[in-house]
Amino acid sequence: MDVQVKFDKETVWLSLNQVSELFDKDKSVISRHIRNIFKEGELERNSVVAKNATTASDGKTYQIEFFNLDVIISVGYRVNSKKGTQFRIWATSQLKEHLIKGYTLNEKRLKQLQQTIQLVNRASKQISNTDEAQGLMEVLSDYSRALDILDDYDHQKLSKKVTDKDVTFSIDYIEAIKAIEQLRKKFGGSSLFGNEKDQSFKSSIAVIDQTFDGKDLYPSLEEKAANLLYLVVKNHSFTDGNKRIAAWLFVWYLAKNNFLYNEDGTKKIVNNTLVALTLMIAESNPAEKEMMISVVMNLMNSKE
Repeated sequence: MDVQVKFDKETVWLSLNQVSELFDKDKSVISRHIRNIFKEGELERNSVVAKNATTASDGKTYQIEFFNLDVIISVGYRVNSKKGTQFRIWATSQLKEHLIKGYTLNEKRLKQLQQTIQLVNRASKQISNTDEAQGLMEVLSDYSRALDILDDYDHQKLSKKVTDKDVTFSIDYIEAIKAIEQLRKKFGGSSLFGNEKDQSFKSSIAVIDQTFDGKDLYPSLEEKAANLLYLVVKNHSFTDGNKRIAAWLFVWYLAKNNFLYNEDGTKKIVNNTLVALTLMIAESNPAEKEMMISVVMNLMNSKE
């Protein structure tokens, strides 16, 4: 299928009709997705929409809205159609190719990238579980602008990037259980949601502020938060809702420490990114723990 595109300001622009044709979906469906993208704050309308005068078949000139590549990609990851699936496969392949080329100068970085790509491949199988992904998205509905988690590497070797932000809130088991109960009340769920299977959740919480020889095992706020997310996902302490609970506790912990937002008012890690990270952690091997922790920490400070 060929779609005539408009190229301007180093991006691609399509009209609503063209986006509809691209993904083989009715205009009303595409329009609804676009409205939701703006409503949820995933993209800023003024930055991604442009009006252009277009002469129609009746000879009259109309102001037509065109949407840039950011909108097209966002719609592509929302729309449920065969062409939407094909688009996502294509987008993933392009991302992999771009990243691989960017890391060829450094063998160690390439190895890290290959590990990440393997994680993406495994996580992509989980993302096909629409109910699970949607459940995570609902939990994170307060988060808006989409962020490409791999692009944030900026072709640099991963390290545990931290700030000098003080930890003002120390997490404990009782407070964490109360937070999970808030999640259950807000979003519902099965009777098994948040039901502890063993003592592993209590252990996960206890280790966050654990000390050795008078020093914190995880010295920075970022490292504590990243390990909280990782441990709650990987320990699978609950009969149902492990990933949602992990994502919820992660943002709850950041909020309690006044570290949820950047100085410019944007969120440290937005919904789409955190969903992807949560699924990637779930699919990761234990040997990849340090890499996953580094990814989460880098994303928290990507704007510092």
